[in-house]
Amino acid sequence: MNKEWYNLLTEEDFSQLVKVLDSATPEELSEFLGGLSDEELKKACRGFSPDETADFLVKLDENVSLKERIISLLKDNELDKVMDEMSVEDTVDMVEDLPAGVARRIAEEDEILRLLQERNFTVLKPLLREFNPTDLAEIFDEVPKEEVVLIFRILPKDLAAETFVEMSGDSKEALIRSLNDIELKAVMDELFLDDTVDLIEEMPANVVKRIIAQSDAETRAYINELLKYPKDSAGSIMTIEFVSLTSSMTVSAAFERIRKTGVDKETIYTMYVTDEKKKLIGIVSAKDLLLASPNSKIGDIMEDNVIYVETLTDKEDVSNMIAKYGFLAMPVVDGEKRLVGIVTVDDAIQIMQDESTEDMAKMSAVTPSDKPYLKTSVWKIWLNRIPWLLILMISATFTGMIISANEETLNMPVFGIILTASIPMLMDTGGNAGSQASVTIIRGIALGEVEFRDIGKVVWKEIRASILLGLTLAVACFAKLMLVDRLWAITNGFNVALVICLSLLSTVVLAKLIGCTLPLVAKKCHLDPAVVASPFITTIVDALSLSIYCLIAISMLSGLAV
Repeated sequence: MNKEWYNLLTEEDFSQLVKVLDSATPEELSEFLGGLSDEELKKACRGFSPDETADFLVKLDENVSLKERIISLLKDNELDKVMDEMSVEDTVDMVEDLPAGVARRIAEEDEILRLLQERNFTVLKPLLREFNPTDLAEIFDEVPKEEVVLIFRILPKDLAAETFVEMSGDSKEALIRSLNDIELKAVMDELFLDDTVDLIEEMPANVVKRIIAQSDAETRAYINELLKYPKDSAGSIMTIEFVSLTSSMTVSAAFERIRKTGVDKETIYTMYVTDEKKKLIGIVSAKDLLLASPNSKIGDIMEDNVIYVETLTDKEDVSNMIAKYGFLAMPVVDGEKRLVGIVTVDDAIQIMQDESTEDMAKMSAVTPSDKPYLKTSVWKIWLNRIPWLLILMISATFTGMIISANEETLNMPVFGIILTASIPMLMDTGGNAGSQASVTIIRGIALGEVEFRDIGKVVWKEIRASILLGLTLAVACFAKLMLVDRLWAITNGFNVALVICLSLLSTVVLAKLIGCTLPLVAKKCHLDPAVVASPFITTIVDALSLSIYCLIAISMLSGLAV
């Protein structure tokens, strides 16, 4: 390392250091900067101006590892300033040299959008190749619909198909309408069959007609077969693109089949062994094949204790099983145990996300929407929310009826003011307690940890927990009423505090019991447990807790003098 240059760095004489580095050869620059520690290199980069750092990155040219190291040491805002000083052509050269992850930091979405506006497709094309399909799909959602097709047409076929799968429904529809028949056929030929079926299910009829028309006869036959299955079944989400082997095959022959057919298959990490009647008899992993002798028989190395699902199995159960067993794919068989398809882990993850979103919506008394929030119209939001709000508003009138029926109790001199003031606290605490229990049980049901047959264990556990919780809250409430609200100074104030605290204890116990049993009963009745979660439980608990409150107040305070 050049000691004179190093001394300039330690003395922070950056103006002189820049002068000597500007006159240095690329090899000398690489030797000096490459010999610095990370802290020293970071210090140098921050001592240089953004345009000086940009010049040095360009000058390094062949030293990709050093460029990658420098970029990794820069913060996002620092890197943005450096890239602003670099020409588009130099940026493209950098992106082509660097690993995809580093290149992604350089070629930001706004840079892509700017190049698109300038119609600079020569520069744009190599930049786009460095993006992950998911990131590209996000860019497509930001681009005006009429310009999506311009980007799509300059993508390589395989990247275009992968990006298409990740795009939102609206962007897919707009793109299909913009593509001519030849371009659409090219896209459809690259898609896996299950992705094609998903596309057909979310597109309007006139778009579906075009998709079907551009699919070959074999694909159309498979699509029609998959569309026969119920919407939420394993059959509707499976793919038929898997590698099938026979038990009599040798490992060498199996590898030969994988090489010939694997390129068009959804996964080749797991192969499925079938007999002459296509019945599933075993599975074998790529690892098993790699570690086995080339002359070994598949029947000798396969796992014959196969876990599988049937075509009519609910898709949520399929995704839970994939998560439970850690599979990359789950085999799907028909009623005669013939292998008809597989469900891959990426589909299982999507199902879990969709189900979680749906459950959250239902627990919040909202009809689930199939579109992202920002793409949902105000009219659709109104339509999704108003039915539940109307139902809950009407059911909440029962609370008002209970208050009206106990007007005499709640209007007692002095007592009435205190009792009425405590109603919101009791109702909110009851609703919160019930929601805690219901959310826990609903999650347990979703994960398969709790079933209806466990209701006795659940109730016993929640009774004990609710008593402890209720007593703790009652003691805290009693202390607050006596010390802060000074009920000790009121005649029979102790009795009033006791009424409120006993009601609080009863409300918590009741709310916990309702919260834990209602979802289980709903599941037993083949209803969605999420629907009877927070909204209905809160309404039910409000009415019951208010009734208990008034009954305790009547029994303990009637006839007492103020």
